[in-house]
Amino acid sequence: MGLTKEEFEKLRRIGAVVAETIEEMQSHLEPGITTRELDEIGRAVLTRNGAQSAPELVYDFPGATCISVNERAAHGIPGDLKIKAGDLVNIDVSAEMDGFFADSGASFGVEPVSKKKQALLDSTKEALEKAMSMARHGRPIQLVGRVVEGLAKERGYTVIRNLGGHGIGRGLHEKPNFIPHFYDRSEKRRFKEGQVLTLEPFLAFGARRVDELDDGWTLRTENKDLVAQFEHTMVITRGEPIVLTRRASETY
Repeated sequence: MGLTKEEFEKLRRIGAVVAETIEEMQSHLEPGITTRELDEIGRAVLTRNGAQSAPELVYDFPGATCISVNERAAHGIPGDLKIKAGDLVNIDVSAEMDGFFADSGASFGVEPVSKKKQALLDSTKEALEKAMSMARHGRPIQLVGRVVEGLAKERGYTVIRNLGGHGIGRGLHEKPNFIPHFYDRSEKRRFKEGQVLTLEPFLAFGARRVDELDDGWTLRTENKDLVAQFEHTMVITRGEPIVLTRRASETY
């Protein structure tokens, strides 16, 4: 089912707010700042745009955004943790405005960043771009997993298998449920024009799954090694997907 012009415009607006929020948070990312202070910066951007934090709204998450550092892959709770030089920091922002949701995430290195960490960041970013290039009307969803896992194996990384993309729009999580970023022969669904969804590969040094910590939210790699993620919300078309959460500073 296609989107109306009004629905698309509302998705475009909330996508732009999410992108702006990540951009602003990234600009303050430096040694010594706490994840709570970073979260407050994100909350201020959402508030001034008239948007609401989706994790708070939908799941009663204890923060406006999810900030995950080093081996923590996702759903990190903002708190007193101070960012250090050399850290990998994932900023994941999802928000609601006018009845529509958008979701995006990106991992950043805090200078100085080692060549090993930068290579992981670059490869994960490239994996997302390859995944998005597969996302066209009529194509098998399993192609996403094929290209992401292929790149990961070629570069010496692994794919986190219990985290995946998802539908989004009038809800934070909608059909299609769980889009795998590893090759799954049993995955028989196809992309459909007008679908709104996220793709979000997680690449790691050896880990294939994440486990939930005792706080009930934070997800950490099974081997406690580094992980990176990049995520965009997009609309499926018969050509390249329309990316709703692209940041102004992104270069590929």
